Amino acid sequence: MARDLRGFIKQLEQRGQLRRISAPVDSDLEIAEIATRMLQRGGPGLLFGNVKGSPYPVAINLMGTVQRVCYAMNMETPQELESLGKKLALLYQPRPPKKISQAIDLGKVLFDVIKAKPDRDLFPACQQIVLKDDEVDLTKLPLLRVYPGDANKVMTLGLMITKDPETKIVNVGVYRLQLQSRNTMTVQWLSVRGATRHLRKAAAMGKNLEVAIALGVDPLVIMAAATPLPVDLSEWLFAGIYGGQGIHLAKCKTVDLEVPADSEIVLEGTITPGETGVDGPAGDHMGYYGGVNEKAPLIHFNCMTHRKDPIYLTTFSGRPPKEDAMMAIALNRIYTPILRQQVPEIIDFFLPMEALSYKAAVISIDKAYPGQARRAALAFWSALPQFTYTKFVIVVDKDINIRDPRAVVWAITSKVDPARDVFILPDNPFDSLDFATEKPGLGSRMGIDATTKIYPETDRPWAAPLKSDPDVAAMVERRWAEYGLADLQAGEVDPNLFGYDMR
Repeated sequence: MARDLRGFIKQLEQRGQLRRISAPVDSDLEIAEIATRMLQRGGPGLLFGNVKGSPYPVAINLMGTVQRVCYAMNMETPQELESLGKKLALLYQPRPPKKISQAIDLGKVLFDVIKAKPDRDLFPACQQIVLKDDEVDLTKLPLLRVYPGDANKVMTLGLMITKDPETKIVNVGVYRLQLQSRNTMTVQWLSVRGATRHLRKAAAMGKNLEVAIALGVDPLVIMAAATPLPVDLSEWLFAGIYGGQGIHLAKCKTVDLEVPADSEIVLEGTITPGETGVDGPAGDHMGYYGGVNEKAPLIHFNCMTHRKDPIYLTTFSGRPPKEDAMMAIALNRIYTPILRQQVPEIIDFFLPMEALSYKAAVISIDKAYPGQARRAALAFWSALPQFTYTKFVIVVDKDINIRDPRAVVWAITSKVDPARDVFILPDNPFDSLDFATEKPGLGSRMGIDATTKIYPETDRPWAAPLKSDPDVAAMVERRWAEYGLADLQAGEVDPNLFGYDMR
């Protein structure tokens, strides 16, 4: 399997999932426009070898389809990701085994944790070239300006590594950074993120916060950094669990932090508490320009190390489809066993890409008693930290295909009485980037019970849904070619044939 970015690029190329582009391109708007069109078509990853004003090639759209995210996880299909989720579920809430088989499963997971322990690399590839102080020039990196209203160029797929100044526990996150000068950038993050807690602690202790940014890492590590983890469980360890073996780390040159040894580029610096810059506006995942943050933390970089001939890996946010949406769909599969363990009545759940991969959830339950759909929705919101900002939860019966929007809309329109089946929870902590809320950071949630109603939810008898006769359906399937229809096999439905306009 790919253990670094270059190995993953080679794998994609062998599968016909990568295009190398030698024509000169501009990192100001042009690369993003090309990548947007490719994302909308589900096209291959792109490697631009001739970027104006930079000596470094740009890789983008490498994880622009769910299939390629699976490749990054050393799997072939999204369904396989659930097996990984079952393993992680044991780490989220370990329980005493009641059967020998459960004890064996737990033992296997604990052995995987031992194998996943990171190794140290004394001669890391990421430090083949070392630049310090005045040699650091961020303007030479092919940072993208994605949208015409963006204030400046941004960095979007770097792993930010910080350490709790008190407990020394490391946090790895992915945040948007905006270029400010040849050696400074501002960072945009939510107040609940691990790095922000580290900065608050550093400020209280009168210390600067050390920061490292790892660019162009093994996609497995990116997925691990995007996974909400149990408390005190390292992203490095999770990356090792994902990959089946520990990743290699390297000690930074100027800060007391470790980074993936095979990173293409590493930036090292510090944040002085209280020192800020103006960040934004910039295009955001909601599909709008985010506001201006006049007090965004400012990072001073005093060291840059990189491999020989490094590759700059990047992506960008915006209205789906985007790479972060593809990653979220894959993570959806990983979360499913964890969610089932937390809320046993949930059969399956889906976070539609069109709902920004977290704003709306469709969950199916095996309904057994009245009020169960509401209970399941409330339990969903509190099951995992990332569901805090889910605005809508739609609960359907187990026989509804939650990944078919036609089936979900049918369930809503045929099984919901708005006065009875819709409930709203006001004044919840919310995503400050959501412009739909009346107050920044405070909004409401809506639950929709689209299940079949039972007494005493309704006094009306519920008619049986229409279904084909199974014997006749089987006969027609057998005789399909005999009817002269062999060339008209049922396949993927074109929604544009049914009144939609999807381009």
